[in-house]
Amino acid sequence: MSAVYANGANGVNGADKMFPPPRYSDVPSAITVSVAEAGDTIDVEIALDEDIQDDPTELCTLLETENSLKSTWVQVAVAYAKHKKLHVAIDVLSQAVNAFGRARAEDRLSILNGLCWLYLLKCREAPRLKQDSPSGPDVKTKDFYMQAATSVLNDASRISPSYPPLFLARGVLYLLRASLQAPATAAGPSAVSSERMDTLKQAAKCFEDALRASGGKNLMAKMGKARVSYSMGKYAEALKMYQSIMESSPDLIDPDPRIGIGCCFWQLGFKDDAASAWERSLELNPSSRIATVLLGVYNFHLTAQLPPSDPTFGRLVKKALNEYVMPAMKMDNQFPLTCATLGSWFIVRKDFNKVEALSRRAIELTDVNAIASDGWYQLARKEHHQENSAKAAEFYAKSDGARGGDERGYIPAKFGLAQMNVLMNNFDGAKFRLEKILQQQPTLEAQTLLGTLYAEDVFSAQANKSTDDKSAELRKALRYLEDVQKAWRDPKRKAVPDQSVLLNLARLYEADHPDRSLKCLEEVEQMELDAIPEEDYPEGVEDEMELKAALRELLPPQLLNNMACFHYQAERFVRARESFQAALNACVKAASRDETIDTDALVTSISYNLGRTYESEGMLDEAKGVYEGLLKRHNDYIDARIRLTYISLRQSPGDAGPKALKQLFKENEENVEVRALFAWYKNKSKPKTLNFGEDEEQRIHKHTLQRFDKHDQYSLMGMGNIHLSIARELPRGSEQEKEKRRKAYERAVEFFDKVLQLDPKNAYAAQGIAIALVEDKKDFAGALQIFSKVKETLRDYSVYVNLGHTYAEIKQYARAIENYEAALSKDRQNDPKILAYLGRTWYMRAKHEHSVSAYRTALDYAKQAVKIVPSDLGSQFNVAFLQFQIAQDIIRLPTPQKTLEEINEATEGLQAAVATLDNIAKAENPPFPRNDLTSRANMGRNTMANQLERERTKQTAHENENASKLEQARKLREAEMQRREEEKRKVEEAALEKKRKILEEQERIAARDRELMEMRGLDEERRRDEDEDREARKAERKARGPKGSGKRKKKVAHDDSATDDGLSDDDDEPRSRRRRTSASGTEGLSDEERPREKKKRKLQRKSEPAGKYKSAEFIDDDSDDAEAPADDVHTATTPAGDDSADEGVAATSRPRKGRNVVDDEDEDEDEGISAPKANGDVAMSDDDE
Repeated sequence: MSAVYANGANGVNGADKMFPPPRYSDVPSAITVSVAEAGDTIDVEIALDEDIQDDPTELCTLLETENSLKSTWVQVAVAYAKHKKLHVAIDVLSQAVNAFGRARAEDRLSILNGLCWLYLLKCREAPRLKQDSPSGPDVKTKDFYMQAATSVLNDASRISPSYPPLFLARGVLYLLRASLQAPATAAGPSAVSSERMDTLKQAAKCFEDALRASGGKNLMAKMGKARVSYSMGKYAEALKMYQSIMESSPDLIDPDPRIGIGCCFWQLGFKDDAASAWERSLELNPSSRIATVLLGVYNFHLTAQLPPSDPTFGRLVKKALNEYVMPAMKMDNQFPLTCATLGSWFIVRKDFNKVEALSRRAIELTDVNAIASDGWYQLARKEHHQENSAKAAEFYAKSDGARGGDERGYIPAKFGLAQMNVLMNNFDGAKFRLEKILQQQPTLEAQTLLGTLYAEDVFSAQANKSTDDKSAELRKALRYLEDVQKAWRDPKRKAVPDQSVLLNLARLYEADHPDRSLKCLEEVEQMELDAIPEEDYPEGVEDEMELKAALRELLPPQLLNNMACFHYQAERFVRARESFQAALNACVKAASRDETIDTDALVTSISYNLGRTYESEGMLDEAKGVYEGLLKRHNDYIDARIRLTYISLRQSPGDAGPKALKQLFKENEENVEVRALFAWYKNKSKPKTLNFGEDEEQRIHKHTLQRFDKHDQYSLMGMGNIHLSIARELPRGSEQEKEKRRKAYERAVEFFDKVLQLDPKNAYAAQGIAIALVEDKKDFAGALQIFSKVKETLRDYSVYVNLGHTYAEIKQYARAIENYEAALSKDRQNDPKILAYLGRTWYMRAKHEHSVSAYRTALDYAKQAVKIVPSDLGSQFNVAFLQFQIAQDIIRLPTPQKTLEEINEATEGLQAAVATLDNIAKAENPPFPRNDLTSRANMGRNTMANQLERERTKQTAHENENASKLEQARKLREAEMQRREEEKRKVEEAALEKKRKILEEQERIAARDRELMEMRGLDEERRRDEDEDREARKAERKARGPKGSGKRKKKVAHDDSATDDGLSDDDDEPRSRRRRTSASGTEGLSDEERPREKKKRKLQRKSEPAGKYKSAEFIDDDSDDAEAPADDVHTATTPAGDDSADEGVAATSRPRKGRNVVDDEDEDEDEGISAPKANGDVAMSDDDE
């Protein structure tokens, strides 16, 4: 309906307050219609809020009768749509179409457009398929409403096919039609079928037309284009479009481009970015159902890579359900994605009734194939859990087909089909499907099942003692299962171990890796619980914990017994008891299922373990019943009789217990375990004595060692403990007494040492030696070494307590505190003695360091001890004592070292301490003399209270004065900081200015150097040009010499000795021959055939103009002609009697020859002024030689 009410201008910003306006924001609470009656006009108010009429017949009749405006009809229809009455809104606009049948085209188009949008909206809410309910035939499907919308669009197009709002409606219609078309089935890069791609292209064209009609401002058309790109699988392109829309219209929340941005991020693999976009959408629109449920899907996705035992798993599941999925369900329980998401959770909870309803709803209402696939998949899982293999296989196939099937499809659904084949004993078909899955996408689940199938082939051959070669199956099983096991070690994959992999590998490597099954016992137990079929569930059990306890009885008893033993050793007695009980019940059920199983020995061991667990929990009557039951089955089971006697001693230490012990001892005097119990009883009941010979316990230990087993460790330890306790109580006044005490300690150490010889790892004996070293030798260093080693093996709190005592004695209070706290962590958090030790150690540390904070810590521990034993007068006195100490320390502290708040706290503590001491003094048996307690209380009430009051007065004045000084100092410091900052700024500016000047100077110098280099280069070039010009003019003057005068001609003729036949004179023969040799090999050749001579000077620059006449090449106003005018050039350069005429003759040929090289165009002109030749040879000057 966006074309009608959400964006009336179709993208043009025509809203008054905000753009785009909120959905249904223009619907008034009521409208007024003018009605003509009895010649008068009255206004009838029609409610459009919650009081709107259910039946619009009367209202439509009124509107039609009164010829109401088109806008009134539209407002009424939109009001019905606002109240979720789409069928009524469609009826209203349908009647409006009839009422405006002859109205303006624009009005009819507007009504038809609105009717089309109502059909599209109804299509989103309509079911995908026909329902099986009684009202099913009357329910219209999505196809019906799409056909209706198509019909309305066709009617509107007949009126005006170019009406802009129709483009947008037609694009949305194509989008809906494409979403219901089947996806691609063939493998390839495109996941969109050709039919669906054509539909999407038509939708894109419609949105382009809408954008063009609105000048690119139609937001809904932009959103449609982005949706088309997303549907085509072009997620990056769609992401850019959505981001562009959000940048241009950040207030757009209905529809919200952030939803599209998040979906694009999700498809591109950026899950966290997707969640951020959806969270922002939900922040802007808390009622957004799509953002809410998508965040739930994201949180479920986070749990997919976590084991159920991880605490984060439960937290994420609760967050997904409580914060997102359930609220989204409350917003709209018909939303398909919400139904599919919640249905997956109910699958885990095995609430299959809800799974059926939610999955069917998701399948029927969705227009997205993936959601329909999820719905079929959940139905298949439900049937799978209910062991309805045929239906599960059918639903798995439909789930796979909804996403393309064949070479594409849905991997979990394909895997489910393989599982159904296994359940139907079609193992070859299961292997084939699993191999196809691994070719399409390697998944751990497929590898696990395929490896298990091959492993079962191997186990079956072994059980049947088959001679068939199963080495290929063994290799395949190991390959697949080991690959799965490697995936567990990859933290990025966060794969969860599978019990089938663990158990099968344990069987394949039973001899080499027996410990693997032990490490995975709890995981195997949980997986076994999950694998129990629903038909084995107990009937009538609703509670989840009770159901789990009942299901555990169906597990293997050996597994439960081993797990219980681990729990018992860790002192988790409740869980151990539950596991032992479940193991016993499992034995009984296992025997009932298979009568060939002999469970007697297993039942006996588990029953005894259960009795010991009852004892540890203090459930003596239950333990007694277990032991009596064992004795009825096996009357010679001596261990059960020992435990029964021990229970009797605890329950009746003065009558029945001793009698039972004496009877047991009499009947089994030779049994060392019985003798140990008898010695323990004597230890608890004997009177204290410092005479070793009179001790009754030592007699039993002595007889055990002498007559039955001289290496009995319990007896040896007992003898050592007796000597140790006697030595601790011996007086130490005289030297003789000290010597006797020392020997008693030595005797105790001898027994402990004997135990260590028999068992070097006996931590109790080592601890006894360490205690003797501390108490007798004061060898704290040696004792600490022993205690530290004992701590590594004996995980008992007593070791840490002894370490704390030792460190406290040597004044290493920090380590003492550390060990006392470690003792507290050993399930002794409520031990008042350890808390008292901590308080005492903190007190000594505070006294040593003069630390008020340490006193407060000691007080905290003392108060914790009082909370545990509030009636203990000693603990109360410790609290009061520490409060006194804190008050005294506060009084002694100098005024600058304390605060007014600390003084007030000390005063309150002192008052509480005084009251505590008064109460203790009134007790019947106070820990200290009453007079001392009363006098100390009076001192606190009077003296110390007055001192604290005086300190409070002084402290108040000091802090007031100090506050003003601090404020003044702060201001001075701020001023000083500002001054320093200013100086620093000035220095930096000066440095920058100096640097700038240096750079400018360097640039100026560099520019000057460049200028000088350029000038020097120009000077050198000009000098070379002048030299070349001078040489050229010189050659020209020489060439012009013979033409200048007759005398010169005569001289030239004489000098050359030229004859008519071309022969020279005899006197000049050597010279002429030398000249001719320079052109050797050219005699008798014509000018054209003769090779050119090599140049003996540089060519002229081509930049000089070349005239028609040869003399023009040598004209230079700045040449040497200034010194020698052209008229006198020959007289100035050729003195009388000189033979330079030969040079002149030779020079005439050189410019010509050079001219021939430089410019061939003037060759013909140069021939007219060429130098004379002799026999066709060119003479060379002496200079050229």
